[in-house]
Amino acid sequence: MTIDPFYLLCAVIAVILTGLAKGGFAGIGALAMPVMALGVDPVRGAAILLPILVLQDAVSVWVYRHSWDGSILKVMLPGAAVGIGLGWLFAAQVSEVAVLGVLGVISVLFGLQRLWVERGGAIVLPSNSPGWVGFLFGIASGFTSQIAHAGSPPFQMWVLPRKLPRDMLVGTTALAFAVMNWMKVPAYAALGQFTADNLRATALLVPVAILSTVAGVALVRRVDPARFYTLIYALMILLGFKLIADAVMA
Repeated sequence: MTIDPFYLLCAVIAVILTGLAKGGFAGIGALAMPVMALGVDPVRGAAILLPILVLQDAVSVWVYRHSWDGSILKVMLPGAAVGIGLGWLFAAQVSEVAVLGVLGVISVLFGLQRLWVERGGAIVLPSNSPGWVGFLFGIASGFTSQIAHAGSPPFQMWVLPRKLPRDMLVGTTALAFAVMNWMKVPAYAALGQFTADNLRATALLVPVAILSTVAGVALVRRVDPARFYTLIYALMILLGFKLIADAVMA
């Protein structure tokens, strides 16, 4: 496998971002796929990152294994399965350019939504909204997670109004996305993305993932993550527009 230096740089940055996110800088990980897509086609890039996310999820699930809300998972995970299936179907039927464009749109919308939330805005749903609403948000979460590993906003829109205790919220989120990432494994296998080259690329990045996760745990106790969020989400919006422009001009 020939390793392109620019791809390698993008991949290392993307994995560092996911590691920092798993280590406590929540939200930063959403920048990983837009960065990864600068160096490699988005479907392949997502497949390379997926086993790393699964490994990182194991740590989060173990830490919060006693703190999760089954009623939320029972509603959202079936919807997420539908969304992941739709994401797989979309990636299987359209060109790489179309996936790149959709990734760009998701990145822009995610960045704008997070900046709005950081400034006190929010989509407020009733705390007792019915299960079918959660199912629909689960579909949205699964689709964006399949395409861009960015399923957090739809998930949070339905879950946050329930005002779960902190550990319960973190544990439920960790378990939900751990299950979603395992759901995505057959989808990426069906897309033919678990090739020997891709798995070797993943293996090369695992040490970076471990070190960056440990660094995230250490840094989050010393640095206020909020200082970086505005910059991160602004970069995400800019990268999203670049990916859209690349797709349009391709």
